[in-house]
Amino acid sequence: MARPDARADGPPPLMGGTVGLGTIVGVPVRAHWTVLIVTALIAWGLARRSLPSLDPGRPEWAYVVVGIVAAVVFVLGLLAHEVSHAVVARRRGVGVDSITLWLFGGVAQLHGEAADPGSELRIAGVGPLVSLLLGGVFWLAGLGLAAAGVPDLVVGACAWLAAINVLLAIFNVLPGAPLDGGRLLRAALWRWRGDRVWASVTAARAGRGLGMLLIAAGVAELLFIRGYGGVWLALIGWFIVGSAGMEERSARLGAALAGVRVADVMTRFPETVPAATSVAELVDHSLFSHRHTSFPVVDGDGRPVGVVTLARITSVPAPGRAVTTLRDIAYPMEQVIVVAPGDPLTALLPRLTGTADGRVLVLDGDRLVGIVTPTDITRAVEAAVLRG
Repeated sequence: MARPDARADGPPPLMGGTVGLGTIVGVPVRAHWTVLIVTALIAWGLARRSLPSLDPGRPEWAYVVVGIVAAVVFVLGLLAHEVSHAVVARRRGVGVDSITLWLFGGVAQLHGEAADPGSELRIAGVGPLVSLLLGGVFWLAGLGLAAAGVPDLVVGACAWLAAINVLLAIFNVLPGAPLDGGRLLRAALWRWRGDRVWASVTAARAGRGLGMLLIAAGVAELLFIRGYGGVWLALIGWFIVGSAGMEERSARLGAALAGVRVADVMTRFPETVPAATSVAELVDHSLFSHRHTSFPVVDGDGRPVGVVTLARITSVPAPGRAVTTLRDIAYPMEQVIVVAPGDPLTALLPRLTGTADGRVLVLDGDRLVGIVTPTDITRAVEAAVLRG
């Protein structure tokens, strides 16, 4: 199984259908339901083919158990890869929103950019390095277990884990975004020319070319070798082509929006609603006098405590509106994206998918000074395009 590491400033293509697994080094970790499919396919392949060929004659349940364990350890290795990105990114001043495991491996969701090529190099390079180290650990473990007389079934699982982690490390350093190798290429080009945008666009185009090659190789394998691994190879290529295209557009947009701050695009002093207000009162007296579909919810001191959206208001049954307050149904602040007026707009854009109804609150300390809406973002982007 080949896995592109999709460490990115943007979201993974599949964000719905995830469940929280807790936090590691302070970073929320989530898993998409497709991880179950990948784990099951790996366990099935090991139990049905690889392990029986390495140690024939064992009970079928033994192959199944070892296959499942090896598949789970493999996924944990992917998680270690992403955690290493997150740890180094934070140390280099880049924010980390979350880590998501999904169909094609993992995504360390970053916001912001590395300050210099050296930081970019370290953030990107640590992931493949961790995978390579894991490969060495499993190889040594296999040698030790073999010397101790442990059955070939377990030794074979260690050998497979060693090989797959080394393969992932090699694959991830291929020079094309969004792979880690694309980040390494961008860092090298950035250092050479001193132009971050040009480096980003070049790495993205290299990624698109790499993805097309993988698609072609996958189709050729499927047609001429009848190998179903070609389907997986083509899917990975398709993912890389799409992601590379998004990264190129993001790089160009970031260049166009350079120097634009949140304060330049936000709607100042937005309409707020008291947290103690009932849903019935809002519907009967305030809701239809405004064209807004979201309202910041504030406490008695005027501090924001959440955001209430039209969708959440309409979800409350009519009989319960009089006894349900806006605080009860609002998105809590921990689920609301908060920025400062001086933050660059380009740092906000990748985080918009995690907002309540697309709204972002702008705080100066604990004081609400503005709100950023999809309309504000669209206007800023259109203005940037008009400026060339």
